Amino acid sequence: MSGLALALGGFAVMLGAIFLRLPIAAAMGLTGFLGTWIVTGTPNGTLSQLKTLSFDTFANYSLSIVPLFLLMGQIASKSGMSAALFRGAAALVGHRGGGMAIAAVGASAGFGAVCGSSLATASTMGQVALPELRRRGYSDGLSTGVVAAGGTLGILIPPSVILVIYAILTEQNIVKMFAAALVPGLLAVLGYVLTVRVMVWRDPASAPRAPRMAGPERLAALLQVWPVVAIFSLVMGGIVADWNWVRPGVQALFTPTEGAAVGVLATALAALAMGGLTVRDLIDAVLETAVASGLIFAILLGAQVFNTFLAFTQAPQALAEWVTAQGAAPLTVLVLMLLCYLGLGCVMDSLSMILLTIPVFFPIVQGLDFGLGPEGTAIWFGVLALIVVEVGLITPPVGLNLFIINRIAGDVPLGVTYRGVAPFIVSDLLRVALLVAFPGLSLWLVGLIG
Repeated sequence: MSGLALALGGFAVMLGAIFLRLPIAAAMGLTGFLGTWIVTGTPNGTLSQLKTLSFDTFANYSLSIVPLFLLMGQIASKSGMSAALFRGAAALVGHRGGGMAIAAVGASAGFGAVCGSSLATASTMGQVALPELRRRGYSDGLSTGVVAAGGTLGILIPPSVILVIYAILTEQNIVKMFAAALVPGLLAVLGYVLTVRVMVWRDPASAPRAPRMAGPERLAALLQVWPVVAIFSLVMGGIVADWNWVRPGVQALFTPTEGAAVGVLATALAALAMGGLTVRDLIDAVLETAVASGLIFAILLGAQVFNTFLAFTQAPQALAEWVTAQGAAPLTVLVLMLLCYLGLGCVMDSLSMILLTIPVFFPIVQGLDFGLGPEGTAIWFGVLALIVVEVGLITPPVGLNLFIINRIAGDVPLGVTYRGVAPFIVSDLLRVALLVAFPGLSLWLVGLIG
């Protein structure tokens, strides 16, 4: 049996195990272990490798960013910052047509800027915004659809845990990845806002207008947003911005890891100042961060075992050579990969998709000529993959954000949520087409960093 056929068989076995509800980390790890055993003919090499693989995987200094950003999001969630963001956004636009839904989008984007996780953003904003939308008389479809879609902004608005993982896997600069995702993230916010406006234009009864807030009340609501703005400016400004004008020779105030640590401290101090964080909340935040980090690292280790199996089969290299030999246009190959992500997004979570596909897709992408250079191609593809993975979170039948929001809503049929989120999926696909056609939208800020 050829290496490529063996690798394809391994993928089939792994997906079958996932369908049978075996934990994803275990499905990848066991398939990789057995596959390597078949290729090498003995378990000794695999068992010997397992002794060092976990250390080699987790000793990567950059991985420390993941629990730090997760902790920052947990503290922000438990301190009431998400509710303050929603109130502030509602104070600005809540009185307009669809304004409360637009406020949910803006609050999700703001919370994503200090969270870095789509599932956490969807869960938090679902508990904050969804009850208010329904109390205001918004339709169930629009209410659940906009909150589910807004939750996906947590994976795209920097800082993003998935972006960090992608940068580590492909050996790219984390700072440049954050910069590349910023404009697409803002385009996502704009696209969702326009989608809400179109939906309300077509069905005004789905979004009754809220009363306009009085001036002092609006100002008070807006002032509560300042901690999130300050934290995002401090963390991203310190990581990405050029500080030569302050101190010659200083390109950035701190590294991404240092920035994550500063973000945790700043978020905790802001939460304490707002009076929304107790000692019990802080302990819960640390414990929940530990659990989430453990799950991510377990999936990462399982993926490393599976990728070792793929390396033994030499399937990624063989597939890359085969694709190159077909002479297909680079954009055609790229579109097929993005469609593959859309399909996988119906049955898998975002982290698993990235960990499984990047070792296979990345060598193929690097072998194609998009006129962007190796680094530009890697960064551009990373942003595109991230966006399509994000679409998978709200794509039926197994979009994780849809189930989270539907569970929070309680009495809303899942079919109503599916219909409510469909226009936002269209917005996402249009944004993907725009970024494919104009790579400069992703790479413009990267060029400024140098």
